[in-house]
Amino acid sequence: MTGDETRHDVWATAGPYERFMGRWSRLAARELATWLGLPEGLRWVDVGCGTGVLAGVVADRCAPGSLVGVDRSEGFVSTARATVGGGAHFVVADAGALPVRDGACDVSVSALTLNFLAQPAAGVAEMARVVRPGGTVAAYVWDYAGGMAFLGRFWDAAVAVDPSAAGLDERRRFAAWGPERLRELWAGAGLVDVATMPVEVPTVFTGFADLWEPFLAGQGPAPGYLASLSPAARDRVRTALDASLPRDTSGSVRLTARAWAVRGSRAGSRRGAGGR
Repeated sequence: MTGDETRHDVWATAGPYERFMGRWSRLAARELATWLGLPEGLRWVDVGCGTGVLAGVVADRCAPGSLVGVDRSEGFVSTARATVGGGAHFVVADAGALPVRDGACDVSVSALTLNFLAQPAAGVAEMARVVRPGGTVAAYVWDYAGGMAFLGRFWDAAVAVDPSAAGLDERRRFAAWGPERLRELWAGAGLVDVATMPVEVPTVFTGFADLWEPFLAGQGPAPGYLASLSPAARDRVRTALDASLPRDTSGSVRLTARAWAVRGSRAGSRRGAGGR
């Protein structure tokens, strides 16, 4: 990625993240937990845990024996510590150098992180390193290329106003992040029994303001781009986006978001469900 592309990829503040992406990621996290169907009492690590969206679902639904979340953003880690219960522990660290011993966990998971890593293969290799033989490695990423309706409509409006915005469009930047890429990364890390699954969740906005205002926080690729515009250009994007959206009789905007989930196992002997 170029500097112009990545300079808008900033994630650090919990409140804006929750309104922009966290609320939809939580729905996908629930689907992932159900798909994995793992027993209670396992040792989990959440890589790129952010504000604790996925870790919170694990704590609530999977009854982990232990749960560690890792993220390089101190702001996100602080929020996760304050909001995720169940004895979860959160640390500030990089996904490419996890502060976890080899084979110390039963499950490593990651939500909406891999496509933002400079070296995603190294990140997946770290996720594989920290699980025991037979342990599970799983993740999900948004299907930016064709599954994120509200982002797609935003970029359509932005490009209509500013053709140069096409180079920042996540549908182009992250087009390769589909099931083939995920299977390739998992196989490259030596993982076996690899499977992928589409996860589609509803993104229902109570009205235009509920969709538009999170774009004004300046956090993430699309909001970061919007913050770089003049007020007049920003208003033109707003008008174009407003005109493009479907609404029901209540004024709600009902769209969908799709993620791709992937899971695999670390090669080696399986020692039962707990693997202790």
